[in-house]
Amino acid sequence: MNPDQPRIVRAPISRSELTTLAASRFGDLVKAVVDIARGIMAVSGELHSDEEALLLDDGSQQHDLWGINLYPAEAGEDWIEFDSVINVRPSQNNRSRSVEDENTRATIRRVVHTLVPDA
Repeated sequence: MNPDQPRIVRAPISRSELTTLAASRFGDLVKAVVDIARGIMAVSGELHSDEEALLLDDGSQQHDLWGINLYPAEAGEDWIEFDSVINVRPSQNNRSRSVEDENTRATIRRVVHTLVPDA
């Protein structure tokens, strides 16, 4: 995986691959955008909006995309941070950078754990 370009993850990747991506860009985190309808995510963009654009070009719908940060060195649920400016969506009752709906958070966790099974 080229760490300099955002990529769509459709098949499982390892936590060690994410660690390599994190080290190449931000040190301890990898930005990701999850498509909760399609069960895929884009990773390794400099901005969440880069990954969002990649997924939109691939056929994703805006209302299904949520930005997160992954911390591969963290354990448990703390390795996923629900924080991105792309999450500010008053039309979906999400008025902050966080993902406010617990059901949406649970769906994001399921997608991430499917795509990163050793997490």
